[in-house]
Amino acid sequence: MSILPKNRMEAFSDGVLAIIITIMVLELHMPDGATFDAIRSIIPTFIAYVLSYIYVGIYWNNHHHLVSTLSRVSGKILWFNLHWLFWMSLLPVATKWLGTYPFKTAPTFVYGFILFMCSISYYLLQIEVLKQHKKNSKLKQLFGSDFKGKVSVALYLTITICALFLPILSYVLLVITTLLWIIPDRRIERFYNP
Repeated sequence: MSILPKNRMEAFSDGVLAIIITIMVLELHMPDGATFDAIRSIIPTFIAYVLSYIYVGIYWNNHHHLVSTLSRVSGKILWFNLHWLFWMSLLPVATKWLGTYPFKTAPTFVYGFILFMCSISYYLLQIEVLKQHKKNSKLKQLFGSDFKGKVSVALYLTITICALFLPILSYVLLVITTLLWIIPDRRIERFYNP
C-alpha cells in the first residue's frame, strides 16, 4: 500500500476545484446591451453558476475538514479522491448547459445526474477515510449513520429522476439540497474541539 503525505492530495484537490470555479466563471458573459433589460438574458446562466459555485464551495469545505482528519493518504484514498474529482470536473459543462436551457429535461437530468455521482463518489471517499480511524474512534461516532449524507444521495437521485417528468421540481429540490448543506458539517470540528 503506497502512503503519501496528505498535503499533496489536498493541494491537488484544491487546485482542481479552483480550476472548476474558474472555468464556470469564464462562461459568464456580459449582457448584450447597456440596459437593465439586457441583464435578463444572462439571469439563467448566472443562477446556474451561483448554484454550482455553492456546491463546489460546500464540497471544498467538507473535503478540507475530511482530509484534516488524516495522518496519511493511501492509494485507495487517492483513487476515491480522483473518482470524486472526475465527477466534479464535469460540473462546468453541466452548469453551462443548464444555464443555457433552463427547465429543459435533458440539461436538468444531466446536471442532477452529475451531482448524484458527485455525492456517491464523495460518500465513498468519506467511507474510505473513516476506515483509517479505529473502529470505535470519536470521529466514527460523530459521523454515526451519516443521515445527512444519505439523504443528500437520495435527494440527488430524486432530482435526476424528476428531471425526466417535471424539471421545475428538480430545481426546487436542488435548492432544498443546497440549503441542507449550506451550513457546514460541524462533526469534524467537534472532533477537534470537543
